[in-house]
Amino acid sequence: MHLSARFENITDLQMLGSRWRALENAAHPASFFLRWTWMGSWLAALQQAGIPLPQLLVIGDEMRDEGMALVGAGEKRRMFGSVPALWLNEAGDTEGDRPFIEYNGILCAKDKLPFAVHAFCEAMAEREDWRMLYLSGLGFGSLLTEVPGVRRRVIRDASPAYHADLKAVREAGGDYLSLLSANTRGQIKRSLKDEPGELTIDIASDERTLDHWLDDMRTLNTGRHADNAWDSAFFRDFVSRLTRAGLADGTVELMRIASDGTTIGYLLNFVWAGRAMNYQSAFAEPGTAKSKPGLMCHATAVAHYAARDFKLYSFLAGKDRYKHSLSTGAEELNWWALERFDWRLEAEAVLRRLFRR
Repeated sequence: MHLSARFENITDLQMLGSRWRALENAAHPASFFLRWTWMGSWLAALQQAGIPLPQLLVIGDEMRDEGMALVGAGEKRRMFGSVPALWLNEAGDTEGDRPFIEYNGILCAKDKLPFAVHAFCEAMAEREDWRMLYLSGLGFGSLLTEVPGVRRRVIRDASPAYHADLKAVREAGGDYLSLLSANTRGQIKRSLKDEPGELTIDIASDERTLDHWLDDMRTLNTGRHADNAWDSAFFRDFVSRLTRAGLADGTVELMRIASDGTTIGYLLNFVWAGRAMNYQSAFAEPGTAKSKPGLMCHATAVAHYAARDFKLYSFLAGKDRYKHSLSTGAEELNWWALERFDWRLEAEAVLRRLFRR
């Protein structure tokens, strides 16, 4: 089988949504990030913010869509000046890419993936308007990096995506803490002892509750991070659209964990393909020196999803210590940059080699 690819400008999000969902229903993607719930929310937020929309890459023919992806275009600042660049399923804009895509790739049926990857690589090779191609959040071993004519393939970052094995939790009789290190187990138990009551979970079931809890998350995160996504109006708009879309199709859950009516924290989770994935969080200030609101909230969520027969509770990409402490395993995601010949990139490569020596 041979599939060809073409590029289309996006002019009608509603029409694109119909096409994307039709392909999604046929393809059953394993990645939540390739679903219209994510993509449609992101594109609508880009449009609202006046950020240029990416192009649509269509794999197939005029009669049938076999694969789809989005390709953003722009300039990337490098050591010796800016170079033209493309981004897979990203906009190439600092604000527009704050949502931070993971498990990236092409939307297509699993049996068509090798042909779709080949079509993508051919299409990228034929375009002459780039010197750098950014492929963010790819699973380990992805062949999307095999674009012909590339001079260098550079892994900008390799990040673990830690997870808790919920099958193992069930096999341990629901005792998740028994799967963790003695230190982490002790921290959580000491923290729970300081709470006035058992921890309870509520999940937002209407838009009014979503708005209230999202605003609370923004408040709790204020001043806690050097580059806080919640300070961005674009990011808040995206998250608002995402939670509404996910509320409608049941694939996004905004969870409030409380003790005796007092909020301990919030977890914004994706639920798809047997996985619960924590995308965003916000926690109350510790009440005591031994209190660990974040650890308690995640431990409570793990027990909740294990009881619902999910396979994994994923902390998604990140090298944070708490993710490692709460995990029983990990996958690897890679952030790639593919470089074509350009004197600025060649000079930079030479300089980096000299520095390494």
